Amino acid sequence: MPIAADSLVLYKIHPARVVSVGEKIEIELEGGQSKRVRPKDITPLHPGPLKRLAELGEPGAGQLQEAWELLEGAETDLKELAELIYDAFTPASAWAVWRLLDEGLYFHGSPDAIRPRSREAIEQDRAEREAKARAEAEWAGFMQRLAAGRIIDDDRPRLAEVERLANQQGEHSRILKALELPETPQAAHRLLVGVGCWPPEHNPYPARSNVTVTDPELPVPALPEEARLDLTHLSAFAIDDEGNQDPDDAVSIDGARIWVHVADVAALVSPDDALDQEARARGANLYLPEGIVNMLPAAVTEQLGLGLQATSPALSFGVTLGEDGRLADIDIRPSWIRAQRLTYAEAEARLAEAPFAALDAAAARFRARRVAQGAAGIDLPEVSVRLQDGEIDIRSIDRHGSRAMVTDLMLMAGEAAAAWCGERGITIPHATQPPPDSIQQPEGMAAMYAYRRQFKPSRTSIEPGPHYGLGLDAYARATSPLRRYADLLVHQQIRAVLRGEAPMTAEQVSARAGEADQGGIAVRRAERQSNQHWKLVYLLRNKAWQGEGVVVELGERKDTVIIPELALETKLRAKADLSLDQRLTLKVAEVDLYDLDARFRVLG
Repeated sequence: MPIAADSLVLYKIHPARVVSVGEKIEIELEGGQSKRVRPKDITPLHPGPLKRLAELGEPGAGQLQEAWELLEGAETDLKELAELIYDAFTPASAWAVWRLLDEGLYFHGSPDAIRPRSREAIEQDRAEREAKARAEAEWAGFMQRLAAGRIIDDDRPRLAEVERLANQQGEHSRILKALELPETPQAAHRLLVGVGCWPPEHNPYPARSNVTVTDPELPVPALPEEARLDLTHLSAFAIDDEGNQDPDDAVSIDGARIWVHVADVAALVSPDDALDQEARARGANLYLPEGIVNMLPAAVTEQLGLGLQATSPALSFGVTLGEDGRLADIDIRPSWIRAQRLTYAEAEARLAEAPFAALDAAAARFRARRVAQGAAGIDLPEVSVRLQDGEIDIRSIDRHGSRAMVTDLMLMAGEAAAAWCGERGITIPHATQPPPDSIQQPEGMAAMYAYRRQFKPSRTSIEPGPHYGLGLDAYARATSPLRRYADLLVHQQIRAVLRGEAPMTAEQVSARAGEADQGGIAVRRAERQSNQHWKLVYLLRNKAWQGEGVVVELGERKDTVIIPELALETKLRAKADLSLDQRLTLKVAEVDLYDLDARFRVLG
């Protein structure tokens, strides 16, 4: 078909009218735009005359079905097909046929060689197009509901991709991108709460830390028959927080000998059995305000928790303590004990009576030695955060009195475990900590806050070394094998030697401790962020909250304040100069649950 002035041509996918023909061809596009193109850049559709592109309206209903049936199995061209469908070959019918060809449902090919498609192909294509149209309509409706902040139940599966991003298990979200929101966990979290997919108090941090949130379900063997030292004649006390469900340590005193009894988990959990592998992968119990997720099945605690049965199997650490607070005569034995369970408050009320007074005095001598050796005297606010029947319970933790006594008795057992294993050349994971820049005994919250920042994190090492924060030359965590895998690993090594068996090699212990450390890091992160989350939910529910803050650090633009009641650290931009340890009355100003942040203003 020749190209002449006023003919209809195709430029890319758009209709164009030829204005003039020369070395290059001048064409007019929709909207009146003119363009000079080469002959090969255009495809002739109709010789014209076409005076205006506006003439390319609908040529009429046409007989598409009849034309397709007539041409089935044959080949035609643009002119013939236009005449078959519209009874005329005009610029308008030529353009209409080209759009049918471009649509590709009934016909395919080029203007010079058009072929009808098979009935099966048309039906399949039509079904796919209809499905696509429905999907697009549903997507549009879904996006409109999201923008309005209202969803229906059928929308929830679509939001799975947003949940993956909110849980840091995915990096991208088509939905957030379509809403022009940042593809971040915080934005995803905000959207899910905003549209009602997640309740406002939903805690995403265990999922973000990729920790398991259900107890293991594994068979638990019966306690094996073996010789045990009978210590049931001694009064043993398992002292814990109110509501504690996994009591794994207790204390006794027998004349000059102090006994720290620990749940004998290694009697049931052997290296590399299914229970051991599960606990190692988890690293530790997960303590969330919503509840506890155990690293071992509940049946282990039921058998071994101290004081849960009339008599309890234990691994007992016996020591005598000199007046200088040093350990002597260390003895570690599998034992039977009778443990009475007490809360810290109940033990506190009995500190002046036997045998608690003697235990407290021993703990004080041991503590004095640790302080003399540089133990960090840091006493910053701590709280427990619990969710009970939907209510958030935040309670201050007092590290003095009975709690301090138990802490030092447990540290005593940890030092005893390290010394006993060291004397025998047994490899165990030690807890070590490098020294701070200078040894201090800070007074006041600000000084303690500054001193804590000097300390590097404690490390796990198969080589003994000082733990400067505790003021001990060698220390191994050994009193929580129900809750922490490193403690269980220490017990497994000790129990192997007590049975006359070869303990694990240094390489085996190092590999196991390293794997458990990774799980433990994730657990601690989930716990820390979950506690912060529920503190902020508490503030959201108590928008008129007021309380005391203590200035612990001065900055150029903002000062750092600790709120003791919540053990919450925040930044303040105060209007007046503040001083360290100054006490302020604060009121909550804004809570950003999604960035784990809260802002306060000073009342006085």
